[in-house]
Amino acid sequence: MTALTSIANAERVPAYARDLNGIVRLLTCGSVDDGKSTLIGRLLWDASDLYEDHRENLQRSARSAGINGHLDYSQLVDGLVAEREQGITIDVAWRYFDTAMRRFVVIDSPGHEQYTRNMASGASHADVAVMLVDARHGVKRQTRRHAAILDIVGVRRVVLAVNKMDLVAWSEERFRSIEADFAALLGRFGFTEAVAIPVCALSGDNVATRSTAMPWYSGPTLIEHLESVEPGMARAGLPFRMPVQTVLRDGRDFRGLAGTVSAGTVRIGEDVVDVLSGRQARVVRIATMNRDLERAVHGQAVVIQLDADIDVARGAVLASPQSPPTAATRLETQLVWLSDRGFDGDTGYLLRTATDLVPVAALEIQSVLDLETLGRTPASHCFANDIALARIELSRAAALDTFAANPGTGVFMLVDAVSGASVAGGALLAVQGATRAGKAETFMLTHAMLERGLCKDLGTSARDRQEFRRRANEVALLLAAAGVPVELEVDDQSSRR
Repeated sequence: MTALTSIANAERVPAYARDLNGIVRLLTCGSVDDGKSTLIGRLLWDASDLYEDHRENLQRSARSAGINGHLDYSQLVDGLVAEREQGITIDVAWRYFDTAMRRFVVIDSPGHEQYTRNMASGASHADVAVMLVDARHGVKRQTRRHAAILDIVGVRRVVLAVNKMDLVAWSEERFRSIEADFAALLGRFGFTEAVAIPVCALSGDNVATRSTAMPWYSGPTLIEHLESVEPGMARAGLPFRMPVQTVLRDGRDFRGLAGTVSAGTVRIGEDVVDVLSGRQARVVRIATMNRDLERAVHGQAVVIQLDADIDVARGAVLASPQSPPTAATRLETQLVWLSDRGFDGDTGYLLRTATDLVPVAALEIQSVLDLETLGRTPASHCFANDIALARIELSRAAALDTFAANPGTGVFMLVDAVSGASVAGGALLAVQGATRAGKAETFMLTHAMLERGLCKDLGTSARDRQEFRRRANEVALLLAAAGVPVELEVDDQSSRR
């Protein structure tokens, strides 16, 4: 029995794997013909996560093609007719398999440069990436491009699978050379965990079973390493964010805000804030399609009912008052240009977030990544598959975070304002508060905000009212020191700082 054993009994699955957040999302990427689809097919075959007719079809296909020995495992993944005819991956393919320790969703991305946009789309969902390189060719230009895209979308755990080791006579020297090149690549990007493994996807060497042809390698097999990867649950501990998708009403008294929690947790009785309006309210109900919840966590689609009818619509973000997003109009970004039509300063663009769509007032390309040197080249234009630094100014404020602070509200797409086509996607490196006529928008610090949070312990005595004002003034001074003009509302009296 190999390490890959199908889970037939759900009770054997660890608790974290039965939870949505316990699934490891695995991306395969790399240059064309490096063997990504073959590797995934081999994993599925060894895991026995296949119907008998799939196995029979693969064996029959091998016989009809006159292939002796190895099966063409890539056919288990490549689903489009064009993919099978050309022997390449075009679309992103999603497959699923289980081991005795982990439950995996595998995202097979295309290697061709013209399908880079599909790879970027798949990478945005991944917890860990397996980057394949052909042992004969090593790290290539497209490998470096894929590494840069992984860095943009926040994939921090990477496995380098040096494939087709049989074609270099299982050479340790060749493997170590590629491993060194990969280490140099890692130094340029923000990967926190990386390992290199020599494999042969076709024969299964070091995929699920240890290779006898490479006794010099003493590290884990690919599946052993993947089983040690912790699921991507980090967003559950981030400050609460829920982009509002729509407002639901029942025609009577019910008014709920529907959306998917992109980060953190919210419970009944907790306060949430909409930074675009500056209004705060308390959660009184959390509903799903078939039941009510005491709390909502990252990844759940819910309807939240508040104790006040604050003016919130699609595009707003409900957030933790203690750590809210920024109502931003000026953005520093890193993006991948996806359109065959390059950047055009005369074209109108829209910035799309999870649920918001904001007109772009100005878009300035600052530099483009050189895939040979991995340095930045100053530029004012970019073209298909270029990776660029860009400055964006919005025509109105949007609720945004930097990607480093909160990934769910730190990513975006750029859309052609006329055709509606997606032209670029990226991450926010810095966000700056909204401005109007050169003056920052005023933040309204209301009596209700303070009463529900910072001053919750105070009563109505003269001494408590004095303490209330003191705390309110301290908060206003801190915000003003940070460059945020504040309008302070305390006991129906307002003051500006």
